[in-house]
Amino acid sequence: MITLPAWLQRLSILNNDKPKNPWGGGGEEPEGPRNPWAVPPGGGRSRDAKPSALDEFLRKARGNGGGVGGGGGGFPTGWPSGGGSRTIWLIGSGLIIGLWIAFTSIHPISPQQRGVVTYFGRYAGTLDPGIRLTLPAPIATVTKVDVQAIRTEDFPDGATGENLMLTGDQNIIDLAYSVRWDIVDPQNFIYQIGNPQETVRATAESAMRAVVATVTLDEALGEGRSRIESRVQEVMQNILNEYRAGVRVQGIAIKQADPPAKVIDEFKRVSAAQQEAQSALNQARTFAQQITARAQAEAAQFDLAYTQYKLAPEVTRRRMYYETMEAVLAKTNKTIVETPGVVPYLPLPSSERKAPDAPAPVIATGGSQ
Repeated sequence: MITLPAWLQRLSILNNDKPKNPWGGGGEEPEGPRNPWAVPPGGGRSRDAKPSALDEFLRKARGNGGGVGGGGGGFPTGWPSGGGSRTIWLIGSGLIIGLWIAFTSIHPISPQQRGVVTYFGRYAGTLDPGIRLTLPAPIATVTKVDVQAIRTEDFPDGATGENLMLTGDQNIIDLAYSVRWDIVDPQNFIYQIGNPQETVRATAESAMRAVVATVTLDEALGEGRSRIESRVQEVMQNILNEYRAGVRVQGIAIKQADPPAKVIDEFKRVSAAQQEAQSALNQARTFAQQITARAQAEAAQFDLAYTQYKLAPEVTRRRMYYETMEAVLAKTNKTIVETPGVVPYLPLPSSERKAPDAPAPVIATGGSQ
């Protein structure tokens, strides 16, 4: 018996096996595990099996009623072609164009808005509130602007921080204020200035510093605030009108006006001293007014007496004499002597003395006669 080497035995086994397709095409089904991606024997589908939904869809898409591709069960080799695919392309393109025209040509404008229309970047008009139609984009472009919103700019920008300014009397003040504004011309607002908000802020700060430089510190801290606000609003509006910004300044509100934080304690002490001085000055003025009023009343009374004296000098002199003597003698003791032609001795000093007490009467008791 002839025994072959191990390697020769393996080679003989390989020569006896029939060659098979690694993907399972043709021949009998090999023994052992089969490639899961291989096509089943018999072409992948029996003759009586119905086509799947995917195969049916691809067949209709191709439009020629043919199969899905060579080998059965595979993917199509190219994009669908033919009359059916052309129809699908036309319908899809029509839907896309219709949606594009609808979304870019119909513009709902709310009551507080205005629509600025441009054709190829050139201004063409302004749309009023309502449903408005324009040419589709990119031919026409509509920019909606809210013209009723009141915008507010706060200075300084932030919860904390100093906004120091120089007053007309060379003092420094920390000023916090706000600016309210809205849009009156959408066209100018969009196309005349590059950054509207920054322009409004820069204009407000410039106008406020220019106006504060013309007032004193006391005016900025007290009664001059209303004048400063109105003046700043006027200056701002003039500047923005020159820029053609399309902005209207609604108002200026000064929220805080204080000295710098480093000197605020000393400033409070100075303010307290000034208030005390003002109080003392007011008291002195009140006292002076009272004295002046009393002197004016006495002068008026004297003028009245002089007028009466000119009308009847003798009577007026006698009346004044009597009134003067009445005022003098009313406070003294008086002794009146009515005997004509007799001037008796009157012990005037002794008249003020009290009379001595009378002796007590003697009451006799009963006795012998």
